Amino acid sequence: MNTARYISSKISDSGSNSFTASVTKIAITSIAIGLAIMIVSFSILEGFRNEIQNKIFSFAAHLQISKYDTNNSFDNEPVSIRAVEEDLQNIPEIKKYQSFAFKTAIAKAGDDVLGIVLKGVDKNYDLTPMQGNLVEGQTIAFTDTAASNDIMISQQIADKLQLNIGDKATFYFIQNPPRVRRFTVVGIYKTGLEEFDQAYVIGDIQHIRDLNKWADTLAGGYEVVLKDFNQIDTVATTIFNNMNYDLQLEKITDQYAQLFDWMKLLKKNVVIFLVLIFFVATFNMVSTVFIMILERTNMIGLLKALGATDKQIRQIFFFRGLNLTIKGLVWGNIIALGFCFVQDKFKLIPLDPENYYMETVPINWNFNIIILLNVLTLALTMLSILIPTFMIARIKPVTAIKFD
Repeated sequence: MNTARYISSKISDSGSNSFTASVTKIAITSIAIGLAIMIVSFSILEGFRNEIQNKIFSFAAHLQISKYDTNNSFDNEPVSIRAVEEDLQNIPEIKKYQSFAFKTAIAKAGDDVLGIVLKGVDKNYDLTPMQGNLVEGQTIAFTDTAASNDIMISQQIADKLQLNIGDKATFYFIQNPPRVRRFTVVGIYKTGLEEFDQAYVIGDIQHIRDLNKWADTLAGGYEVVLKDFNQIDTVATTIFNNMNYDLQLEKITDQYAQLFDWMKLLKKNVVIFLVLIFFVATFNMVSTVFIMILERTNMIGLLKALGATDKQIRQIFFFRGLNLTIKGLVWGNIIALGFCFVQDKFKLIPLDPENYYMETVPINWNFNIIILLNVLTLALTMLSILIPTFMIARIKPVTAIKFD
């Protein structure tokens, strides 16, 4: 039997009226609340990051290849599908690549008009991410015989043009000569991102090819989706070194730098906040063990008189601190996971979509981070407990036994 652990288990302050009893409760509470706040903070932070990134990636992939053009216009020169695919097919970090094209137009429905950007895609384009943004309707149904007249518009565009599912909209394409096309609304989406919602309409790329008199082997550009987004810089360098000189490569982090910089700043603020919480939790545990040692000076002197070593006595208070810490961790996990479950299930806390790009506080279940936070809290608290236990060596048995 471990003597230090046995004595530690017999030291119970619950139910006593000692000052230590109140302090230990405060220590357990501070650890529980601190851990709960850390878990909730990281869960919300990761939720924000994932939600915003998924919204961006549903419209624009990690990398975008297009014809080099200093005009910065949506109506750009076409690229050869075959040439681009030959450059991309041998790069193992790429998950998929898909062609697209842009065409500006003026949309008219009834007496309402609005400038829009038609994003053309084909049947091989993965519209699955967009399904998560749909508030009504469905995605485009492509045909093998002719260009599909289906379009997907944002809720913002639908409100401005007073369009619903199944309604017709007339698009006027300003070119020489001007062209007109009529489309049917089959889906209405909402990302919450003004960059997309205020202008973009998704349709069949074949219409853009017909309007621009492009062959089926041409497209406006290519979107590249990576297996691991964290490798975007490395893969971008590889693609840039392989592609033709007349093409340009843009990273999603550069196209929407403001959003990604905002997420980095948010993460930095959370990390600073968590460091402060770690400091408070460990400081409370140090104070608690100090008070426990001072209140049991008589016991320490008696144990020393009976032959106990400083190491054995330190172990007693170490195990006592470990017990308090584990209780705090258990309660902290219960509080945090319970809160996250309720928010994820019932969406109780709302947000302003205009400022936060979503309607409720998002929750991301990253159990690796949850485990890491538990381990760090336990490790730092245990290290902090060792600090006050070294004062045990300075306690003299004769003086301690007389201590009152």
